[in-house]
Amino acid sequence: MSLPTGAGLALSRITAGYGSGVVLHDLSFALWPGELLAIVGPNGAGKSTLLKVAGGALRPSAGNVELFQRPISTYHRRELARVIAMVAQENQVAFRFTVLEIVLMGRAPHLGSFHLESRHDLAAAHAALERFDLLDLAHRSISELSGGERKRVFLARALAQQPRVILLDEPTAFLDLRHAAEILNEFCTLCRESGVAVAATMHDLNAAASYADRVLLLHNGAAVACGVPDEVLNTAILEQVYGVKVQIGRNPMTGALAVFPGASSRRPPDVASPATGKGASSER
Repeated sequence: MSLPTGAGLALSRITAGYGSGVVLHDLSFALWPGELLAIVGPNGAGKSTLLKVAGGALRPSAGNVELFQRPISTYHRRELARVIAMVAQENQVAFRFTVLEIVLMGRAPHLGSFHLESRHDLAAAHAALERFDLLDLAHRSISELSGGERKRVFLARALAQQPRVILLDEPTAFLDLRHAAEILNEFCTLCRESGVAVAATMHDLNAAASYADRVLLLHNGAAVACGVPDEVLNTAILEQVYGVKVQIGRNPMTGALAVFPGASSRRPPDVASPATGKGASSER
């Protein structure tokens, strides 16, 4: 399979795992500038492993990874960090850095040896803090924050890095409803306005349907389907992959797909609005 021309990130025929265990099998996909790709699938499907391969943290045993038409293995570490940022599910910090210090670490790839942060670096960090509602916490120790607040700090660090590709492993984990929606909206805006390519693993299929341009569905380390949400998130595919009955409806406010696990004898689509009792249109 030839790698697609113009993709920000392209993986072709990837096989990868840990030790003698194979997690990903002959997997290919492309991530395009300006799009948000949701990577979904059951636990153990290989989502986090795929992000590690895509970000250069795990070398595949077979296949190729290209970042802007160049093999990712040819990037030097600092050069790679200027192009791609990754936020893991959990981020450990050994010292009592402040929130501002953590976010400023995202500027490290842009600094020369022994150089201090410039006004531009401070401005980039300030903008990331503001974007993720962290200005009031800027001088707090990272060790004093809740899990959701810590998650937003590391997302802000990735934003301050100003990469062209961002890989997010469960970006809304630990976040409340408001901040989860704000985070996904911010990354959608970043894709649209700055042309950044974002790939995010998600367990929430409804969030994937609402925010993603395309959805990549994994099962047992292989790609089952990849396309716009309406193509991938359908009853037949989801029941096969997740092993549970599902019904598909529509979000009454946005018209996006809504996935309901555990089918009953009632017909949930189109979903009735609690306020009006009226069903939503099937048009998206």
